[in-house]
Amino acid sequence: MTLEEFQASLEANEPPTGLSAPLEALWWDARGKWDRAHGLVDSLDSREGTAVHAYLHRKEGADWNADYWYRRAGRTFHRPNPEDEWAALVEGLLPHSG
Repeated sequence: MTLEEFQASLEANEPPTGLSAPLEALWWDARGKWDRAHGLVDSLDSREGTAVHAYLHRKEGADWNADYWYRRAGRTFHRPNPEDEWAALVEGLLPHSG
């Protein structure tokens, strides 16, 4: 699946089957369901889960909480624009063939 295909899937009522929890969280976030997205990553301890968790708190406006989760994810950088960060997270989490 490409970023464009993932974005097109946002027209559906449910996310595509087989998405990882962090990817599904980003799907629900793009649909305006922050609470549902947060619930999917709230207890994840993976780098991917904590990176998405950090992004969600940043988007929420809780920078202090986002900083904590960025550190847990081993990240010290995030994109200035949340939409660009969302796209980069999706692209990084999509399975790549080859």
